[in-house]
Amino acid sequence: MKRYLPIAALLTVFAIIALSFNFYTQSKKPAFETLEGYYAQELAWSDCYDNFECTELAVPIDYSDMSVGTFQISVLRFSARDQANRIGSLIVNPGGPGASGVDYAYNAEYIFSPDITDRYDVVGFDPRGVYESEPIRCLTDREIDESWAENGNPDTEAAFKESVESTKEYVKKCLDKNEHLLSFSTANAARDMDVLREALGDPRLNYMGKSYGTFMGSLYAKFFPDKIGRVVLDGAVDPTVSSYEQIRAQAVAFDGALTSFIVDCSKQTTCPLSKDVAKARVTIIKLLDKAAKKPLRLKNSNKDKRVVTEALMMIGSASALYDSEEG
Repeated sequence: MKRYLPIAALLTVFAIIALSFNFYTQSKKPAFETLEGYYAQELAWSDCYDNFECTELAVPIDYSDMSVGTFQISVLRFSARDQANRIGSLIVNPGGPGASGVDYAYNAEYIFSPDITDRYDVVGFDPRGVYESEPIRCLTDREIDESWAENGNPDTEAAFKESVESTKEYVKKCLDKNEHLLSFSTANAARDMDVLREALGDPRLNYMGKSYGTFMGSLYAKFFPDKIGRVVLDGAVDPTVSSYEQIRAQAVAFDGALTSFIVDCSKQTTCPLSKDVAKARVTIIKLLDKAAKKPLRLKNSNKDKRVVTEALMMIGSASALYDSEEG
């Protein structure tokens, strides 16, 4: 029977931990007493990174209770080059969840054609809980390292129980350290996007979302159907399927990407794998099994005490397989 690389077991943890790298600051006093106040705010732009403008957008922590407090959302804008023929703003989100929209917009010149950058202000924002927008932190740096390295293939009852307990402990730490953790939702991020749209002065939302960003765009369309402008959803997430089904489908896609990688690798003179796909898979699986039994030491292990576990190997492989050009 064909054995699939056990990447699926890591994907959920991979996505969750990605949101916990930075520190979530405690809530501030409400910037406005009403939701209308947030919608009426004026953004204070300042020059940043040479050709860009930066600002912060105030949004309510809880859209049902303005008294809870305010989050500050980091925003970056690359202004349209042809201002005389400017159409409006194009808000972008690269997905993740947990990827920075600010970083994505910073690369607007390389991502979008002049047809877009000439006539649209490309605007990126870090969704609440991400990077510069009230980022969440659940674990210490040491604990993050340990989480990445944990058993990535809990294929025994004991290993599965250990994984469940580890996840419960992780969730508890997140809840203990983040007072408003439940407010960091895709639904609220979509609501934040409408506040941003209004603050930018756009009557309708022009939006490009990739991967998880398509889910945010779909929710926005559901919440604000009369505010939809031009929208591109690339690599759409099906909002009707469960997380398990999404993860399973992604694992199958990774498996296909691995086959493509092996085929491409075999064309290179430095490829250490067999040209036979089945044999190459066996080599990779044996290496994973070796790391599972005894973590591999790095060449500079005298300086760095960390080791390469099976889980770290799978995460590294999955990260590379995301990118067909660089992976």
